[in-house]
This record gives sequence, structure tokens and C-alpha cells, in this order.
Amino acid sequence: MEIDEAVRGCSDRRLRTKYGNAVYVVQRAFALYPFEEVAFSFNGGKDSTVLLHLIRAGYYLYKKDSGDVAQMNAVKNCPLRTIYFESPCAFPEINSFTYETVSTYGLPLETIHSDFKSGLEGLLKEKPTKAIFIGTRIGDPNAVGQEQFSPSSPGWPPFMRVNPILDWSYRDVWSFLLTCKVKYCSLYDQGYTSIGSIHDTVPNALLSDSSTEKSFRPAYMLTDGRLERAGRTKKTNPKVEMNSVVSNGMNYTEGGQMISRAASIIVVGDEILFGTTKDNLGAALCKKLHAIGWWVSHVAVVHNEIDSVAEEVERCKSTDDMVFIFGGLGPLHSDVSLAGVAKAFGVRLAPDEEFEDYLSQLMGNNYTGDRNEMALLPEGITELLHHKTLPLPLIKCRNVIALAATNMDELETEWDCLLDTQESGLMPAKPFVSKHLSTTLSDVQIAPVLAKLCLEFSDVYIGCHRISRAGPLVVNLTGKDNQRVDAAAEKLTSSFEGQFSQVDSCK
Repeated sequence: MEIDEAVRGCSDRRLRTKYGNAVYVVQRAFALYPFEEVAFSFNGGKDSTVLLHLIRAGYYLYKKDSGDVAQMNAVKNCPLRTIYFESPCAFPEINSFTYETVSTYGLPLETIHSDFKSGLEGLLKEKPTKAIFIGTRIGDPNAVGQEQFSPSSPGWPPFMRVNPILDWSYRDVWSFLLTCKVKYCSLYDQGYTSIGSIHDTVPNALLSDSSTEKSFRPAYMLTDGRLERAGRTKKTNPKVEMNSVVSNGMNYTEGGQMISRAASIIVVGDEILFGTTKDNLGAALCKKLHAIGWWVSHVAVVHNEIDSVAEEVERCKSTDDMVFIFGGLGPLHSDVSLAGVAKAFGVRLAPDEEFEDYLSQLMGNNYTGDRNEMALLPEGITELLHHKTLPLPLIKCRNVIALAATNMDELETEWDCLLDTQESGLMPAKPFVSKHLSTTLSDVQIAPVLAKLCLEFSDVYIGCHRISRAGPLVVNLTGKDNQRVDAAAEKLTSSFEGQFSQVDSCK
């Protein structure tokens, strides 16, 4: 069988692994469901074209393994019931390629002119259908929560969604099509990288050929698969800019120039909320940010839930210059931080091929090519921050930086790399100056004076704390102007002659 021979004979180990996993899913589906109760959803796009040939190969291997030698030549094209949802908004080239492909491979076609859900309801009423092959890939808008075998969603007609290429990346798709030398829709040779309707799809500007006006290179030449959908036109929210934030009595501008920036910290960890462990990293990062003149406006600990992360990121990303997020990174079910970031920005997760290459090198022989869930990053907003000290680059999504540190030593390393990387945007600001004054006065005695002091010195942060209820009260004065901090301290101490002493720190 030409597809199987082409892939198994190529030198691309990753493609061979992806292919082997995908045809196993196909063979498994044919073993589980009667052939006449299985269908294939075909739309003429690159993903469903890949799926068509994987089904052909998988069906051939399924029959071969079952010992049905007499029918081997007859099954090479796999005459599987094929569903095409034809839309008046589809490109003519898509329609032409779909009907041509169906004819070439002898596929019994059922064309549906309604929406997907209504069409399926009618289809399943007419003919029993237990499983449908679908070309969904992780990163597609409808892929959230799906697995290779996933029952249809509540409220939909009952059937099993079979997703053989769920873990394939953009690069995998084109590696397969080019290796197998199969025909695909001509639009992909005109710079289209992801095809929707004629109203929302244009050639990908990243493939524009500068040497020829209005000319585009083929889709397989797109080097960054994260930007596969860059040709899908849609209304977008204005880009989040790095804004100055006024908070807690701090004046962040001086002579029209930025003298400070604000950051927030989000820690993702049920174990912290359960009291199983303590958050030491958040406190350490606060100190590091303060040391370079950044104001920390907010620290939050949230559950390992996508919505919890998304809500917190959404709240912080628009008000702070930078957001740092800890925890919830990796392949485990509880590692939801990047999914939450993606949801906060209104984008999908998509395989990042560059990051996946780093993972492959890091894991060596333990990396089998089917673990790209570890490399799913928010599409179109992700920048990898490289540094020679780091085994993996850090992930930055606009003004959100995901830190992978799990202990103090790792945080120290990542922090030093951020400071050494211009792309991080973590530039030192004007340093803070602080004074810490201790007194045995009661809260009631000092409260009116402090209230007036806050009004007079609005550019100085004035805070108070006690080590113990019976212990001394420590007043902390922090600002950017040393003279103003000194003046505020002098004003306070002169109000209570001999009642304050300066301490080295606020501990």
C-alpha cells in the first residue's frame, strides 16, 4: 500500500511515530464498529486530506492483519461512507477538490446542506452511525477536552468521535502530505494556511513573496505552525500595552518619565490552598521585583482550574505591566496554567514546533513524538525567551510570563535569565528607598497622624504591621524619592517626640 510504504520508508522518525499511532487508532475503530456504521467527515482541507489517506492505510492494514488476502487490492481505497457539509460560503476550489477526491478514491458521498448538528441528526436518523472519523487537531477551537475516542457532546446526536490526528502539529500534516506525495487543495499553494469561508479567510501574510506583488509562497513553507490561522480574519481586541498603574499612594511618573512599573503574581496550586505546602516562591519574587524598582500590586493563589486561572489573568493583564504565573505547567491533568492564559486572551492552544524540538532534545530517547501536549502554547501571542543557561526557554504571552521554577534555586536561575534577556521586558526601574520606624504607641494613638501623613505624602507608601499583637508597631515608608521618604519619616517622628526608633528592616 503506497501510503504505508512511503511513511515507513522515510527518514522522519517523528512522522513515522505519528503515523503509527494514527493508523492504530483507525484499525482500532474498524475493530470496534461495523464498517457500515462508520462514517468519515471530509471537508477538502489539509487535515481531512491527511485523515483520508490514514483511513485508507489503516483499513488496508486492518484487513491485512485479519488475513483477508483475497480482498487486499479491493480495500486500498476504503469505500467508507463520506459526509460533506457543503456551504455556500465555501471556496470553489474546496468544492472542486472535494468532489474530485471522492471520485478518485471511490468514496460513497453524502452531501449535507445544513449546519453540522442538524445534518448529523438527520443522518443518524436515516442510517445507524456509531462512529465518525474527524480531522480534529489539538489547537482547533472544538478540540478542548477531546481524546482520540470521544463521545459526542451532551445535546448532540450520540456517536463516537474518532480523532486519529488529534496530536498532530501543522508541521506533521505537511510532512505527511509531502512525503506521501498526495494531492491537496490548490489554495494551499497560493499562501492559504488555514481555510474557512470566503468571508473570513485570506492568504497568510507571513508567506508573502516580496519579489512578486500579490504573490504568496506555498503553505508548507510556513516555519511557525503557531501562526497557521494568521490568515483567518476576525475582530480582535486592541493589543494590551504596557501601562503605568497608580496604586497605594505611589506616583509612577516623574517629569513625564516612567519611574516604576507594576507587576502581579499568580500562583496556581491546589496544594497551597489545601494547606499541604507553602508558597515561598511568590514571596521571593516580590522581593526580587521590589529590588529592581517594580511595584507588586497583587498576589493571588488559585485552584488548578482553567477558569480560575483565566479569570485571574484577565483581571491582571490589563492593569499591570507584567504578570508572573507559577505552577500548573506540564503534561499532567492539573497542569492548566497555559490553557487559562490562552482563554484569558481569547486564543486557542496550538502545538509549538520550536518548543517541541526543545522537549525532544531534553527528553532524548524518552521522547517518542506523541507528547506534544507539553508543547501546547497560546497561539499567536507566545514568545519563547531563550537563554544559554536554561534547558528550556521561558514562555511569554504578551505581558504574561510563565515561570517553571519549583524551588528557590530554580527561581534564582530563571530570574537572572529574565534580567539578562531584553525580550523579557523586565527592565529595572528607579529603585525604591525605604525607612522602617518602630514604636510602642498604640494603633489608636498613631492612626490620626498616619491618616494625615498619607494625604500630605501621597507619593510615599505608608504601611504598618506588628510582629505580635503585644509587640512593637513597625511603620514602613517606601517611595522613589529619598528626600520625600526622609521628610515623611521626620514628620512622623516629630509628631511623637522620642517614641520612634529606626530599624534595619521591616521584619
